[in-house]
Amino acid sequence: MEQAVENLDELKLGSVVAEDILANTMTPIIRKDTKITREHIQVLRAFEISKVPVKIENIFNRTEEELKKLKEEEEAIVSVSKETSKPKKVSFESLYMDSVKKYHKEFSSWEAGAKVDVTKLRNIIMPLVERALEEPKVFSQLNEYSNISKYNAHHSIAVGIISGAIAKKMDYPAGQIIQIATAGLLADCGMAKVDVKIREKKSFLTEADFSEIKKHPMNSFQMIKDSPLIKPEMKLAVFQHHERLDGSGYPKGEKMDKISVVAQIIAVSDVYHAMTSERVFRTKSSSFKVLEMIREEEFGKYNITVVNTLLSLVGELPISTRVLLSDESEGEVVFLHRDSPVRPMIRLTESGQIIDLAAKRVLYIESILN
Repeated sequence: MEQAVENLDELKLGSVVAEDILANTMTPIIRKDTKITREHIQVLRAFEISKVPVKIENIFNRTEEELKKLKEEEEAIVSVSKETSKPKKVSFESLYMDSVKKYHKEFSSWEAGAKVDVTKLRNIIMPLVERALEEPKVFSQLNEYSNISKYNAHHSIAVGIISGAIAKKMDYPAGQIIQIATAGLLADCGMAKVDVKIREKKSFLTEADFSEIKKHPMNSFQMIKDSPLIKPEMKLAVFQHHERLDGSGYPKGEKMDKISVVAQIIAVSDVYHAMTSERVFRTKSSSFKVLEMIREEEFGKYNITVVNTLLSLVGELPISTRVLLSDESEGEVVFLHRDSPVRPMIRLTESGQIIDLAAKRVLYIESILN
């Protein structure tokens, strides 16, 4: 098949790359046979590549379906300016904070002995799951919203969001996603039955204190076991969400396939948010660093498929996303590695230098900049 070299400024959306494109990288930044999108053009500009080899046939002889898709993409560009005239929808953060207030109110009622209203809680969590999937950057920012004073509410909301999103990414059907997100939200409802003095203790927990904390999965199970709106496997997942594949968890020290997959989804969601959030004895930690710790240092405790699914959610950083690195330098994402999404290639704002976080392991992304 014939090919031509196109100038970047003249490169058409939908053109097919004729050869792997390298840019001082071990792997191609764009692979052969890739159809050019707006994002690819951003990548090429970031690497200062001005000419691109493309297949001639695909430039001049597109199918009707390809032409239709190309037209839709071009119309999408034109419509961007029109978006500014539309009323802005409520921000994710506002929706999240409102949900935290609602959950905190429910939690207070459980402390007083009220029953769990599953329908109300399901209606709290599902809009957040849907919005988070529309705005993937929130998965690395959930810890920024959390605070110590209402930690239980922030944690439960975050675990529900992450659990539902992981289930969606793992192709669970819609009904199961709702159930899993709700189970994630309810996993710690049993903390309402733990003495508030222990929950809010500002000194180190004693062994006796921790023994009380470890009762919360059973408490949560007891609080939801009679609800017909939660499936039995979800109730089991709530009971097992602190079990670990290597047997080091609680309450029963179960191992491997004796722990339900849904429990493993909630477990990963739970530990990820807990490790990234500010607590009495710990400051906030980078979401990107924590994910690597879970995958590498805690290997064997968590379902690796679930961990990698969460990794792909957090690592879905669009090209040009501005980030702050662990050495306090700023930059923008110019290339994502398929096998290591949280370690992309970054163009430093100050020097223009491109660094590969996959090779430079001492650095990591601290946070996403607005």
